[in-house]
Amino acid sequence: MTDMPVFGAGIWHFATYKDRYATDGYGEPVGLLEQIDRAGAVGDLSVVDLNWPFAGYDGTLDEVKDALKRNNLKAIAITPEIYTRDFVKGSLTNPDPAVRKQALELLHQATDLAKDLGCSYVKLWPGQDGWDYPFQVNYHDIWNLALDGLKELVSAHPDINFVIEYKPREPRVKIIFPNVARTLLGIEKIGLPNLGILLDFGHSLYGQETPADAAQLAIDYNRLFAIDVNDNMKGWDDDMVVGSVHLVETFEFFHTLRRNNWEGVWQLDQFPFREDSVQAAKQAITFLKAIHHALDVLDEDALAAAQASHDALAAQKLVQKVLLSSMAELA
Repeated sequence: MTDMPVFGAGIWHFATYKDRYATDGYGEPVGLLEQIDRAGAVGDLSVVDLNWPFAGYDGTLDEVKDALKRNNLKAIAITPEIYTRDFVKGSLTNPDPAVRKQALELLHQATDLAKDLGCSYVKLWPGQDGWDYPFQVNYHDIWNLALDGLKELVSAHPDINFVIEYKPREPRVKIIFPNVARTLLGIEKIGLPNLGILLDFGHSLYGQETPADAAQLAIDYNRLFAIDVNDNMKGWDDDMVVGSVHLVETFEFFHTLRRNNWEGVWQLDQFPFREDSVQAAKQAITFLKAIHHALDVLDEDALAAAQASHDALAAQKLVQKVLLSSMAELA
């Protein structure tokens, strides 16, 4: 049997959520240090992804480091908040040069913090970079602004990796990096070795991709640096507990990673609005352990033979047997 993967989570998994209906939130406010303590209570988490700036936190960085240490956690990434009110017209693609400069300054600060914490990468989610209406933007100009800004940032920090988390939409109607192919196109044009992709399983699903295929494409270009996993109904980025809807597609995704000897962190990006956040993480990791076990016992030779003849029923029979039995065993 292979070694168990490293499990991680975005720290926001343990926060309090709001939306445009429950504007007062789905629970009492949870501070950063308490979020870290909740992550530690899961038991199987080793790393967390932290937002920057630390929203609503007025303590010191040393206190954050102490909280991570007492919970046996490390920071794997910093996600700079380049999608807040200051950047409603975009960060690196904002029409105002002063705002673009502000975004870059924030990104450099986040990168310095990531280095201080010993992170593996800085995660770039340009949710406000894009457009909402036909004729709103000059597509040539904003594409080049995005690539030029990324190149300036990434080239200044060759000692740490950066990842682009692509997403089809939300908050913009169209985000400038909406899918794996366009994101790879931009990365390859920039041409720097420390810029890659974070593939969010749910973003790929509701972008009408096959997540396993998207992962394979990113791997083929040596650009799959990180993953986030969750689930949804394919109509929106619901960030549900991983494995709650798309069992087989999730298994295929991780099978693709295993087949290519990809050994990164299995990281949760879930938003348990109405559920207990610690229990949601525990349940997700139980499912991921079942996935890991099923990968160990899957008959790869028989699967290869089925795939060689495009025999869907034979492949499904093999997959269902190992996946469902592994889930039942670990339940």
